[in-house]
Amino acid sequence: MAAFISVPLKKTSEVDLVKPLSKFIQNTYPSGDEQAEYCRAVDELNKLRRSAVGRPLDKHESSLETVLRYYDQLCSIEPKFPFSEGQLCLTFTWKDAFDKGSLFGGSVKLSLPSLGYEKTCVLFNIGALASQIASEQNLDNDEALKAASRYYQLASGAFSHIKDTVLSSLNRDPTVDISPDTVGTLSLIMLAQAQEVFFLKATRDKMKDAIIAKLANQAADFYGDALKQCQYKDALPKEVFPVLAAKHCIMQAHAEYHQSVLAKQQKKFGEEISRLQHASELVKTVTSRYDEYVSVKDLSDKVNRALTAAKKDNDFIYHDRVPDLKDLDPIGKAPLVKPSPISVPLSQKYTDLFEKMVPLAVQQSMSVYNQRKAELINGTIARMRDATTLCNGVLASLNLPAAIEDVSGDSIPQSILQKSKAVIEQGGIQTIDQLIRDLPELLLRNKEILEASLKFLDEEEATDNELKSKFKERWQRTPSIELYKPLRSEGANLRNILDKAVSADAVVKERYQSQREAIAILCKGEADLNASIPSANPAKTMQGSDVVVTLKSLLALLDEVKKEREQLENDIKSVNFDMTTKFLTALAKDGAINEEALSVTELDRIYGGYTDRVQKNLNKQEELIGQIQVSHQEFSKMKQSNSEANLREEVLKKLAAGHDSYIELVANLREGTKFYNDLTEILLKFQGKCSDIVFARKTERDELLKDLQQSIAREPSAPSMPTVPSYQNAASSSPAPAAGGTSSIPTPAPRTVYNNKQPPPRPPPPAVPLASAPTPVSAAQNVNPALAGGAASAPTQPGTFPSQAQGPPFPTYPGYTGYYGMPMPVGYNPYMYGQTMPPYLYQPQAGQAPYPTQPSGFPLPQPPYFPPQQ
Repeated sequence: MAAFISVPLKKTSEVDLVKPLSKFIQNTYPSGDEQAEYCRAVDELNKLRRSAVGRPLDKHESSLETVLRYYDQLCSIEPKFPFSEGQLCLTFTWKDAFDKGSLFGGSVKLSLPSLGYEKTCVLFNIGALASQIASEQNLDNDEALKAASRYYQLASGAFSHIKDTVLSSLNRDPTVDISPDTVGTLSLIMLAQAQEVFFLKATRDKMKDAIIAKLANQAADFYGDALKQCQYKDALPKEVFPVLAAKHCIMQAHAEYHQSVLAKQQKKFGEEISRLQHASELVKTVTSRYDEYVSVKDLSDKVNRALTAAKKDNDFIYHDRVPDLKDLDPIGKAPLVKPSPISVPLSQKYTDLFEKMVPLAVQQSMSVYNQRKAELINGTIARMRDATTLCNGVLASLNLPAAIEDVSGDSIPQSILQKSKAVIEQGGIQTIDQLIRDLPELLLRNKEILEASLKFLDEEEATDNELKSKFKERWQRTPSIELYKPLRSEGANLRNILDKAVSADAVVKERYQSQREAIAILCKGEADLNASIPSANPAKTMQGSDVVVTLKSLLALLDEVKKEREQLENDIKSVNFDMTTKFLTALAKDGAINEEALSVTELDRIYGGYTDRVQKNLNKQEELIGQIQVSHQEFSKMKQSNSEANLREEVLKKLAAGHDSYIELVANLREGTKFYNDLTEILLKFQGKCSDIVFARKTERDELLKDLQQSIAREPSAPSMPTVPSYQNAASSSPAPAAGGTSSIPTPAPRTVYNNKQPPPRPPPPAVPLASAPTPVSAAQNVNPALAGGAASAPTQPGTFPSQAQGPPFPTYPGYTGYYGMPMPVGYNPYMYGQTMPPYLYQPQAGQAPYPTQPSGFPLPQPPYFPPQQ
C-alpha cells in the first residue's frame, strides 16, 4: 500500500506586527494601564506569529496547537483593528506551497495588505500540517488510527473552508495553491484518506465483509472524485495523479474482494468469481501502470489465490454461471467521515489576548456618538455664551451699572475700577500682543506639516502612475489615486480648517484694533484712569429714587442669571456616560449597530433636562433685559442733561465695552492657541498615517517589481525560433572543387582531436639491467632517428632520450620540431638511477657522494615511451 498523501506548508516572510498595531492603539486609546496592556498583547501576538509560521514546524500535535492558537487570535483581532489597505499598513507575503521555483525566477508568491489573506494562508498550513501529522501515524493500533482519521477530517475541513471563503477574502486572484479548484481537490483527497483509515480499522478489527466492502467502495468513490478534479489541472505535484488513480483502483479491488466473500457465503459462486476477476483486473492495472508508486503484491496474491480456488470449486463442484460485472448489484457505500467544521476557537488552549478591546464596529459607533455628544454640548454652551455676550453688550450700551454709581461726576465708578483691576490681573494689553504674535508661528508650523504629508502622497502616487504606464496590466495592485482618496479627503478637510482659522484670526485682530484704546486706558493706574475720564457737573441726587432701586434690583437678578448659566455650563461638561455596553449588546443581539437611533435616544435622555434649564435661563434673561431697558429710559429722563455729562457717559461706555472685549479676546486667543496646538497633534498623526502607508506601498512596490522581474526571467524570449535563412545552410556545406581541380578554400592545419574515451592502461616497465656507472651521452646520440634519416619505427636505444615531449601526441608542422619536455631532476626521479644520463644533467664530481640507487633484487620501473608525431 502506498504512503498517504500529505500537503507541504506554505512559507511566509517576516512581518512586524508591533509597530502598526501599537501605533493604532496609541492613537485610539488614552495613555494608561489599558493602553499598556494592549501594547503587551501586541508583542505576544508578534511572538506567536513567529512561532506559528516563521520557523520550520515538527510534525507533532504541539506544533499544530501553536498554529491553531495563532489562527484563533487572527479571528479575534479582525473586528478590532482596521486591517485595510488604507489604514493599518500591514502587508503579508506568502509563497506558493507547490511551486518549487526556478534558478532565475524564484518561487511564486503573493503580497497583500489583507488580514483575510493571512487567515487563509494560516488555515492552509493548518490543513497541511494536519495531513502531515496524520501521515506520520503508526496505523497498527487503534489510537493512531483514530488520530489519523481526525487529522485528515480537520485537513479536509480547513481546505473546504478556504474553498468557500478565499475569493471573498481577497481583492485579487489568489495563488494556485489556495485557489478554489486546488483546495477543493485537496479537501476530497483528505476526506478519501480519512475514509481509508476507517477501512483499515474495520479490516484490522475483522468486521463483517459487507461493512468492509461498503467502506472500501466509499473510499474508492472519494478517490475517484478527487481524481476527476485534478485530472486536467497541473496545480498539484505530478506524483499526486498516479497515486490517486492507484488508490481508486485498490479501494475498488478491496470492495470487490470483500463483496465476493459475502457472495460466497450466500452460495453465489458465479458472482464470487466475477467480482474476483474484476478485482484481479484492477490489481493488474495498478501493477502495470503505477507500480513505482504503489505496491499491491499482498493484495494481488490474496485475490489470485481466492480466484483460483473459486474457479476450481466452481468447475468441479458447483458449475455456477459467471455473470457479467454489469449485471451484478452495485456495492453499497458507507460514508463515516466528513470535513470538520471550522469554528473559532479551534485551539483547546485559546486565550484572547485582546479580550477587553471592543470590536472596530463599536469603536466606530463610539466615535460617531462622541461627535454627536460634542456637537450637542458645544451648541448648548455656545447659546449660553452668546446670551452672556448679548447681556454685556446691552449693559455697556446703557452704561450700567456705572450710570447709577457715578453720582459725583468726577470720581471713578466702582464697576469701572473692578473692570480695570480684572484687565490688569490678566496681564493687560501685553498678554493680547504676545498671543497675537504666537499665532502666525503656530499656523506656519501646521501648514508645513500638512504640506509635507501631502507631498509624501504626491510623490508615491507619481511613482505608481509611472510604473502603471510602464508595466500596464502586469502592474496588479490598487492604484494609489484610489487608495489615497480617504487621506486626500482628510487632508482637504484639514486645509479647510486652517483656512477658516486664518479668517477667524483676522476677525480677532480687527476687533482688537478697534478696542485697543479703551483696553489701554483700563490698564492704567487709578489716578491715570481717573484723569482719562472726563468730569461733569454733579448729577442730581437720585440715590434714593425708585428708578435707581429698581435698576439695582434688576441688575442683581441679571447677575444671578449669568451665574446660573456658568453653573449649567460646568454641569453639562462634567456629564459622562459610556455607550460601549449598549453598543456591544446591540452588536451581539442583532449583528449590527444602529448608532443613530441608540445615540439620539441616549443623548436626549441624558441632556434633555439640561437643555430645558438652559432655555428657561435664556427666557428669563430676555425678560430682565427688557425691564432694565424700560427703567433706564426713566432714569435717563431724570438725569441732568449737558454736553460734559454726555461725553463722560460715552467714555464710561467705551471702557465697559473695552473690558468685555478684552475678556472675550483673551479667551478667543487662548482658545486659538490651544486649537493650533491640538491641530498640530492631529496633523502629526495624519503625517504618520501618510508616511506609514507610503512606506508600506514602497515595500509592496519593491516586492511586486521583484516578482515581475522573476516572471519576466521565466518567460521565453520568443514563442519559437525563426527559420534559418537558406544562405546560412549553403554556407555551412562544403563547396565543389574548381575546374582546375583545386579548391580556392585553404586547407586548415591538422589539429589533434581529443575524445572522451579513457586512455589505455599503462604497460608494464621493461626490465633493464643496472649499469655500474653512468656513461655520458654525446649530443649525437640524442638525435631522433626519424629526423636523422633512419626508419620511423627504429626503436630508441637504452640510455637515450627522445627529442619530443612524451605524453599525449602534439601536432607538428613543417619547419617546427614540436615541443620539447624538460626531464625531471635526477634527485626527484627514481626511475633515472642506473641509466645513462644526458650530458646536460647534473653529474656528481669525483669524491662526492652519489645519490642512493635502487636496491638490488627489485626491477627498476621505466616510464613508457611514445614516439614523436610527424
